[in-house]
Parts: sequence; C-alpha cells; structure tokens
Amino acid sequence: MAHRLQIRLLTWDVKDTLLRLRQPVGEEYATKARAHGLEVEAATLGRAFRQAYRTQSHSFPNYGLSQGLTSRRWWLDVVSQTFHLAGVPDAQAVAPIAEQLYEDFCKPGTWQVLEGAEATLRGCRKRGLRLAVVSNFDQRLEGILRGLGLREHFDFVLTSEAAGWPKPDPRIFHEALRLAQVDPAVAAHIGDSYHCDYKGSQAVGMHSFLVVGPEPLDPAVKRSIPQECLLPSLSHLLPALDCLQGSPLEL
Repeated sequence: MAHRLQIRLLTWDVKDTLLRLRQPVGEEYATKARAHGLEVEAATLGRAFRQAYRTQSHSFPNYGLSQGLTSRRWWLDVVSQTFHLAGVPDAQAVAPIAEQLYEDFCKPGTWQVLEGAEATLRGCRKRGLRLAVVSNFDQRLEGILRGLGLREHFDFVLTSEAAGWPKPDPRIFHEALRLAQVDPAVAAHIGDSYHCDYKGSQAVGMHSFLVVGPEPLDPAVKRSIPQECLLPSLSHLLPALDCLQGSPLEL
C-alpha cells in the first residue's frame, strides 16, 4: 500500500496573507501629520515611505538588530526619513508624529483580517493541523494578533526580530521546525512573497503555497509554481491541502 503524505504543521506569513492595513501607509501618515498641524499629501508620503523603507532595510537589515538598533528606533528612523523625503526637514516636528505612528501600528484597529482568514484557520485547526506564524515582523505582532482574535489559532509566533534572521534566511524556517519538532517534509508554509515565503520555505524542504495578491503575478513566477500551490484566496487552501495530501509520500 502506498504511503500518503500527511501534513502536520502549517506556518504562516502575516502581512498581506492574514492581515492588511486598513488604509495605505501614505494616508495613515498624512492623517497623523494633519493632527499635528502638518499638511503633506498622502501620495507623496506613500512614495517617500517606500523609498525610505527600502533604504533602511538595505542599510540596517532585520531592524538593525546586529548593528545596535532596536526595532522601535528602526521604525522611528523610517518615519523621520519618510517625512524628510516628502519635504518636511524639521526632525523635531516629525518626532511626535513618529512616536504616534509607532504606537498606532501596534493597535488592532489599524489592521484588518483578510477575508476568509479566520474561517481557514479554524478549518485547519479542526483537521488537527498545528499552526504557527513565521513573519518578518517585530515584537508588536503578538499584541496585534491577540487584539484581532487570531493569536489563539497559533502554537507559537516566530518573528524575524525574535529569531534574529528574516525570511528567506533558512535559519528562521529551521527554528520554526525545531520549535514544532517536525520534519520539513510534513510542514507547509503559506505567504504572499515568492522570494521570502514560497522559495524560502521550499529551500529547507517544506511545502509551499503562494497567496496571490491583487497585483498581476509575474508570468515567469507563475510558470514556476504548480497551479495547485497558487492560492487566489485563503479559501482555496483546504482544497489545495487535500490535493497535496493525496500525493504519494516520497521515501
């Protein structure tokens, strides 16, 4: 009799997989700036944020932890640089806005649970699957998940800040497997980033599912992923797991 694959652990990305911001970053920044007497266009702030985030991530990867920064300081610097790039050079005026934004992004009201996420998590637990988070997030994630009622679904939450390595570094996936005490062959990861989530988890021998966002998927990426591993929405996960677990186990 052929052995069938039996998935035991699902690890999850969070941002744009289970949660998303209620409004774009530029609008959030513009709203807080207005409350502090500064008028800056949301679109300008959005563009500036993307540039500041890329630069900061390149110069100080994983919140600059190995270079003496904290995640809080890292984010405050991103906000300061964002406003500077958007034409607000007065760092003193921006400082209270940065503090407010850091605190607000801790709050569950800033986030919304994506459609189908709760039902899918419940369905996975009902099947007896163990669930965990593997996310390039900071220490605020536990509180956000708790505030949104999702924390109860997960055995543990592993952030890149806590692990010391961001996805797609194989060490963060290996640490998740160690915590769960399972082999990669019986684990699968779900996320929206081809590079960090799909390829990162595959590199350590896990199964992978890619959540397809609203933007068109790069044709080369789409061709490289089996159709059954592409999830147009989270409601497609359980049928995809059925398909995966119907395949023979390679011994």
